[in-house]
Amino acid sequence: MKQSRFGKWALAVGLALWLGIGVPAEAHAMHIMEGFLPLNWCLIWYGIFLPFFVAGLVAVRRTLRRYPDRKLMLALAGAFTFVLSALKIPSVTGSSSHPTGTGLGAVLFGPLPMAVLGTIVLLFQALLLAHGGLTTLGANAFAMAVVGPLVGYGAYRLFSRWEKGRKGGWFLAAFLSDLVTYVVTSLQLALAFPSPAGGVAASFLKFAGIFAVTQIPLAVSEGVLTVLLLDWVAKQQLLERFKAPKGLVEQQGGR
Repeated sequence: MKQSRFGKWALAVGLALWLGIGVPAEAHAMHIMEGFLPLNWCLIWYGIFLPFFVAGLVAVRRTLRRYPDRKLMLALAGAFTFVLSALKIPSVTGSSSHPTGTGLGAVLFGPLPMAVLGTIVLLFQALLLAHGGLTTLGANAFAMAVVGPLVGYGAYRLFSRWEKGRKGGWFLAAFLSDLVTYVVTSLQLALAFPSPAGGVAASFLKFAGIFAVTQIPLAVSEGVLTVLLLDWVAKQQLLERFKAPKGLVEQQGGR
């Protein structure tokens, strides 16, 4: 019965995903938009991002080979990331502010699988919603699918050592995954477009300051939503069933 209820809930998320794809998107609302970064920086960020993506593929393959019943939960994490990151508010020229949704998957599966799920999400958004781009996919994926989940997962593991801190860890995982994504995006933009007066540092402070106006409230909201969802998952005893994230991540590394 619990599995049936979970399946219906996942179907509802899938419907929301389909509706999200069907909603027209304005072309100026992007992660970092197509063609906005110079070619050399596009190549650099691809080079930095690709090893994490390959490691993520290995982690996902190992997990699904050993635990095939976790496919539905993995799909839920991907759908959650897609829906939240598609909610965009135009911000810095050539970019936008929005939730990322990667904290949920980082808690459930660890950071490496999110490098794959986040990249798939960004690829679909670039192709279907004109949200982001193919030339900037490496930069966007490094910020949202690599660094964000890594930092969020680290915060979760730190707080999960205390039983009463579990929900606080859930919140910080989502909050920091979101916020750190935009710190990295600000750095990427600053490196590509340093200020004539103050260089990269001044440009970074400018971009980060503009992002902060919309991103901090969004990160708080995402943290609250993630806690509510994970609390529901816990009440369905799915966290115990999947032994996530500690058991799952340790099992991934044990083979």
